[in-house]
Amino acid sequence: MLSTGIPAAAAVVAPSYPHDASKSFQLALVACNAYNVCMQYTLRNVPGTLDEALRRAAREQGKSLNEVAIEALARGAGVTGERSRQRDLNDIAGTWRKDPAFDSALAAQDTIDEEMWR
Repeated sequence: MLSTGIPAAAAVVAPSYPHDASKSFQLALVACNAYNVCMQYTLRNVPGTLDEALRRAAREQGKSLNEVAIEALARGAGVTGERSRQRDLNDIAGTWRKDPAFDSALAAQDTIDEEMWR
C-alpha cells in the first residue's frame, strides 16, 4: 500500500524516459482498440431453458457456446444480414366465405345488455 492509500499494484508509474512514454501510449492505444473492437459481455441470470437450447445447438452444430450465443444475439437484434422469411398470407387472402351462422354469432357478441350497465 502506498502512502496515498492506493495499492501498489494499482499505482501508475510515470515513465522515466520519453521512449517509455511512447511505449506506454502505444500499449494503451492497442488495449483501447482491442477493448472497442472485441467487446466482451458478461451475461447473468440466463434462464435454464435458454442455456439448454444454446448448449444443445452448440453440440449439434459443432460450435462453441460463445459462437452460438453470438449468432443468436445477432439474429435477435436483426443484424445477421440474412433476410428472414416472412409469411404474407397471400394463400388465404380473399378466401372468406359467407357463413350466416358465424355472422349471427358475431352479431350476438355485439349486443349490449342494458341491465348489466346500470
